[in-house]
Amino acid sequence: MDIRQLEYFSEVAKHLSFTKASASLHVSQPSISKAIKNLEDELSVPLFYRSPKQLELTDAGNAVLTNVKIVLESFNNLTTELTDIINFRSGEIKIGIPPIIGAAFFSKLISQFKEAYPSIEIMLTEVGTKKIIHELEDGSIDIGLVCNIPKTNNDFEMVKLVKDPLMVIVHKNHEFASKQKVNFSDLKNQPFILYRKDFSIYDRIIEECTKNNFYPNIVCESSQKDFMVEMVEAKLGIALLPSKIGNNIYNNEIKAIPLNCSNLHLELGMAWKKNKYLSFAVREFISMSKKDLTLCSI
Repeated sequence: MDIRQLEYFSEVAKHLSFTKASASLHVSQPSISKAIKNLEDELSVPLFYRSPKQLELTDAGNAVLTNVKIVLESFNNLTTELTDIINFRSGEIKIGIPPIIGAAFFSKLISQFKEAYPSIEIMLTEVGTKKIIHELEDGSIDIGLVCNIPKTNNDFEMVKLVKDPLMVIVHKNHEFASKQKVNFSDLKNQPFILYRKDFSIYDRIIEECTKNNFYPNIVCESSQKDFMVEMVEAKLGIALLPSKIGNNIYNNEIKAIPLNCSNLHLELGMAWKKNKYLSFAVREFISMSKKDLTLCSI
């Protein structure tokens, strides 16, 4: 048994397809099939049910996959740490950022980090919090800016950055425009321009609507705050945005109004996976963010 066999098995199990695994790994399908057949012979159990239409893991295959994931993660940690030692103070950091926040939120921190470590590359990806959590789990990214992460999730370490109340964003001619504050229950019959479903704040807003005995009339979903503001300007509905964004909308057609007695916040943190080896670059980035969280501002 070697690490290559385990990688091939893991990829076939992921896709439940030899063809897709072959394309993903850039390895010929016969080579993958032979490696997995050798693995099955060595373990003396079939790992897949094979049929013309479908490929499924056997019970033994599921048991092997659970342990293979641990072995591959340990192997990746080992190779990453050795590479880190060889290439001290170089490398890259992959960071996931929700589009509704945007890279600007981290711009000061990134700028300071790049000044200190110009040889370290920072790669930013804009995806929703739910996707960020998934990519943290599978190792696609090193760090994620996450909104309203479930407190029950013990798979991550986290630095809390912001707890920012949401505001109602309306057109200047809207019936709410003259109000100093708006009760959440007043939003019952309003058309909502809302975040996409892959944003955790989407779930929080739906929960708040349910608490107030209504389900929102969603007319548009978006991942981009600028597009949401444009839809409000076009009088298509109202939006709910963090105050640090709402108070900095420089558009005479738009009014941002606080919610009265609302517990609805954008809770933003920086998260990384527990029990995963963190490279020098990632450790330094986390350390720098902990020392001066005031660098993080929308």
